[in-house]
Amino acid sequence: MDKNKSSRNNPNDKNLDDKNKKLVKRPQKRKVCLYCADKSMVSNDIDYKDIMKLKKYLTEKGKIHPRRTSGTCAKHQRELTVAIKRARIMALLPFKAE
Repeated sequence: MDKNKSSRNNPNDKNLDDKNKKLVKRPQKRKVCLYCADKSMVSNDIDYKDIMKLKKYLTEKGKIHPRRTSGTCAKHQRELTVAIKRARIMALLPFKAE
């Protein structure tokens, strides 16, 4: 019986080497905060009335993009979040997209 098991051609044996190979992770390009990169923009430039800038940081459903997605620094992400929430309260931006 052992001979039968070893003599069988297992189709997964060919792919065994492929599965054991390690995937190489390449470091992703570091996202730079647009507000920190452009020194001409003042941090007060994030305003709840500027809808076109704020829409860039919202998903189709109306959620705020996280820092890792948007690429903003912590300081400017907090300012963006406050500005988006103020714009929502003033009915300039929707709370939830349809």
